Amino acid sequence: MPRIRIVCISDTHGQHAKLGVPDGDVLIHAGDFMAFGDTPSEIVDFNQWLGGQPHQHKIVIAGNHDWMFERHPGAARELLGNAIYLENSGTEVAGLKIWGSPVQPEFNNWAFNVARGAAIRRYWEMIPDSTDVLVTHGPPFGMLDKSHPSTAHLGCEELAKAVEQIKPRLHIFGHIHGGHGQLTASGMCFVNASVVNEAYRLVHEPQVVEIDVSSEQAAPIPCIR
Repeated sequence: MPRIRIVCISDTHGQHAKLGVPDGDVLIHAGDFMAFGDTPSEIVDFNQWLGGQPHQHKIVIAGNHDWMFERHPGAARELLGNAIYLENSGTEVAGLKIWGSPVQPEFNNWAFNVARGAAIRRYWEMIPDSTDVLVTHGPPFGMLDKSHPSTAHLGCEELAKAVEQIKPRLHIFGHIHGGHGQLTASGMCFVNASVVNEAYRLVHEPQVVEIDVSSEQAAPIPCIR
């Protein structure tokens, strides 16, 4: 399979059933799939929805709203049987090495919050240099990380340094709803896959990226939707 079609979503906040999800080989959710965060029934509902999606591979990380994955990780993971769940860990599917992490810089004491600087850097030091697709809940500093065009950058400085060093072909994230979109920089494709706006209204469609796994070029083929 020389080309892999990756469907990217994030920050569905319990509204996954309302999404029209394009076909693809891999479905990746970059966190905040729960609305309240500590209710097992939310995970069960999301897992059932995942099971109905046609993609051969489904990969999920948690986000700052997904409290149960931090407070009751064993129970939460057991309920998410229709996806590969990544938490500072990796997997390989369809010839792509994928690494996922839910951590993001500290803000209002949400789940998977870590202090900026050395504390959060140690998580990014875990990312293998061979990573093709990086999935984090939050964005790197300066990349699709503003809640509004006129506001400050909110992404992680240490993550930005790690990404520049590792240079994954594709970096998928969400968390900052207002940063929805895609850009290419330094030979890498960055996708903020948030599907809701800052008011938690479902306003964006999933984004689709194709990667040619038989090519040595660094960047994916640009988003085709």
